[in-house]
Amino acid sequence: MGGGAARRVAVAALAVAVLVGVASAAVYEVGDKAGWTVMGNPNYAAWASSKKFHVNDVVVFTYNKQFHNVVAASKADYKNCDASKPIATWSTGNDSVVLKTAGHHYFLCGFPGHCAAGQKVDIRIAASSDAPSAAPTPEPAAGGGSKPSSGATAAPAPHPNAAPQALPAGSSVAATVAASLLSLAAAVLA
Repeated sequence: MGGGAARRVAVAALAVAVLVGVASAAVYEVGDKAGWTVMGNPNYAAWASSKKFHVNDVVVFTYNKQFHNVVAASKADYKNCDASKPIATWSTGNDSVVLKTAGHHYFLCGFPGHCAAGQKVDIRIAASSDAPSAAPTPEPAAGGGSKPSSGATAAPAPHPNAAPQALPAGSSVAATVAASLLSLAAAVLA
């Protein structure tokens, strides 16, 4: 195989490998159009049970940061609405959290009375063959707070002046990335 052909095969293989990794990630806005709030009494348990979450999916918490925050909590603290020992805390008003491990991810609002009023969500990722066998090293949470050690890590926060980009709930970012990679691979292979 000549150098050019080998290069084209390598680029195609890389494109396929990237597609496989990206295709499984989806972005979900917690509470859909209601967002992360107590107004209107959103049913976050029903919202979470209507989704099928996977490792590396991203959940986005959108809220007014003057009145809410997001706290990753242990199962016991989630059940007791206790935000005094957070695993991680986010407070930007537009927090993207990558779900890095299978299992339960417990989130609640740490403002007094909000969790008891229903502002909490248990996001469950079923164990599967594509789940990592051990939790990766957590990265610092965006928006301040502590490091997440629950298997949820903060995705890069958007620039504060960036225009919001609407993604349909549960949509995958893979379609755009896949199209770009396939175009690149086609150009290289041509």
